[in-house]
Amino acid sequence: MKSAIRDINLHESGKLKISWVKAHMPLLNNLEKEFSRTRPFEGAKIALSVHLEAKTAYLCEVLSSAGAEMFVTGSNPLSTQDDVAAALVHEGMNVFAVHGATPEEYESGLRAVISAGPNIIIDDGGDLVHLIHTEYPELIPNVIGGCEETTTGILRLKAMDRSGELKFPMMLVNDADCKHLFDNRYGTGQSVWDGIMRTTNLIVAGKNVVVAGYGWCGKGVAMRAKGLGAEVIVTEVDPVKAMEAVMDGFKVMKMSDAASLGDIFVTVTGCKDVITTRDFWKMKDGAICCNAGHFDVEVAVSALREVATESYIARNNIEAFTLVNGKTIYVLAEGRLVNLAAGDGHPAEIMDMSFAIQALSAKYLVDNKNNLPSESGKMLLHVPVEIDAEVASRKLESWGVSIDTLTPDQKKYLYGE
Repeated sequence: MKSAIRDINLHESGKLKISWVKAHMPLLNNLEKEFSRTRPFEGAKIALSVHLEAKTAYLCEVLSSAGAEMFVTGSNPLSTQDDVAAALVHEGMNVFAVHGATPEEYESGLRAVISAGPNIIIDDGGDLVHLIHTEYPELIPNVIGGCEETTTGILRLKAMDRSGELKFPMMLVNDADCKHLFDNRYGTGQSVWDGIMRTTNLIVAGKNVVVAGYGWCGKGVAMRAKGLGAEVIVTEVDPVKAMEAVMDGFKVMKMSDAASLGDIFVTVTGCKDVITTRDFWKMKDGAICCNAGHFDVEVAVSALREVATESYIARNNIEAFTLVNGKTIYVLAEGRLVNLAAGDGHPAEIMDMSFAIQALSAKYLVDNKNNLPSESGKMLLHVPVEIDAEVASRKLESWGVSIDTLTPDQKKYLYGE
C-alpha cells in the first residue's frame, strides 16, 4: 500500500504551519494589509528574539511587509522549529536559530542579529537588550527603542532602568491588558497542559497538581488543571496572591509540604530554585516536574542530576532520574518552557493579540522617535491605552461581537467631560 504522507521539503513544512496560523490570526491579517500599503518600517532593521515557531514567523512576515529588514533568532534553544526557520530563510529573511542549539550556538544567534545594527528590538526575556548593552554599546545609538514580551524580561529591564544602565526606551508589552490578561492566563494555561499531555500521554484527572506561582500565568495553569479534573495545590511567596488562590478554591501551602503530595509539578514564577534537592527527596515515585517560566532555572535540574544514581531518556522530551531511595523523578523538556520546548506554544488566536500589540508598539516607537524619553532611569514605556483598546476592538469585531458605547451624558457623569 502506498504511503499517504507527502515527501515535502523542510521549508515547505514550515510554510504549511505558517499558513495554518495565518488563517486564525485576523488581527495580524489586517495589519499585514495595512502595513503593506503604509510601509511604517521602510528602511528599518528589526532584531527579533522570540520563540521561533509559526506564530512568530507570521509576525516576522507582517513586519517584513511593512518594509523592515528582519534579523531573527530564537529565545530558547528547544522552542525553535527548524522547518519554520527554513521557511523564513526561503523568504529571504536573515535567520540565525536551530532547534537544540548549544549554549554557544544560541549566543551566536543573538550576536548575529545584534551585530546587524538594529533600529528596533523585539525581545522575549531580555537577552538581546542585555547583550547590546554589555557587548555592543557602540550600536546603541542606532536603536530607536524596543518591545519586551515577557514578565521575566520586564523584571530585567526594571533592574537595568533603576541602575541607570538602560540606554534606549523599551515598551512593556507584557504589561498591556490585551497581553497579560489573555496570553499569560489563557495562552499559558492551555499550552502548558497541551505540552504536558502531548509529552507524557498520561491523564490529568484525579492527580495532585502543584502550581508554583499564582501570577497571571499560574492562574491560567491552575484553572486549566482544575478543569481537567486535578486537585490543585498552589505555592506562593506573595501573601496577596496566596489569598487569591485560596479564594479561587485552591489549597495553598509551602513547597516543602506540597512536595510529598504532588503528582505533577509546574513552576511559573520567573524566579530560580523553586524546586530543589530538598523537595526531590520528598516526592512520590514517578513524580513529574516541568517549568513554564521563561528560563530553565526554576526546577533545579543540575542539582537533581548530581544526586541521582542514574538518569536516562524515558520518552522523547522526558528524562528520568533515579534517586538512591529508589524513587524516580521525571523532568520534561530539560526544565525549559514545557509549552514551547514540548509543544507548539500558545494558541494562534491568543498570539494574534499579543503580536498585534508588538507590531503596533514597534510602530509607536517609529512614529514617535523624536519624542521618546532619553534620560537614563526613565526608559520604560507602558503600551498606550489606545493600542490596547484598538486591539480589543479589532478582536471583538473578528468574533462578530458588538458592545455598547457611552453616551456624551454618561461620559460627563463618569469623567466630567
